[in-house]
Amino acid sequence: MRAAAAIIATILISATPAIARDVRPAEIREQSFSGSMPACDDGAVLGHISSYFALREFKYWNSPLRIVHFEGVQSVATRPWGLDHIPRRFCSATVLVSDGVKRRVDFSVRSGLGFAGMGSGVDWCIQGLDRNHAQSPNCRMAQP
Repeated sequence: MRAAAAIIATILISATPAIARDVRPAEIREQSFSGSMPACDDGAVLGHISSYFALREFKYWNSPLRIVHFEGVQSVATRPWGLDHIPRRFCSATVLVSDGVKRRVDFSVRSGLGFAGMGSGVDWCIQGLDRNHAQSPNCRMAQP
């Protein structure tokens, strides 16, 4: 008898429709976000990654490493979590670092998350050079 009751309860629970939440695009919130973001290969985005990488390497790791060149810049996903999340574009590329090694860089361009909430913010991780493990494991947190 208990087995029959458990089976019936399971069927009833699985047949109940999921409670849907209201989806409001980020652009029409009271504090809205713009859906327009720079492209992955935008010079300002790549320049931001290059300059902040060089600054971080010099300041925190006493390293002369610099990004020499970007190649194969491509978009991986745009707004992968839906319209009601902060608009993001995820990208990847290969960078030639001044030590002569080519490495993968994963980065995202985020709407309205620049300095003091103005402009686009850029979050990035170069595989093999995430020394403080901010995007661990192996830059996975910088990917969608």
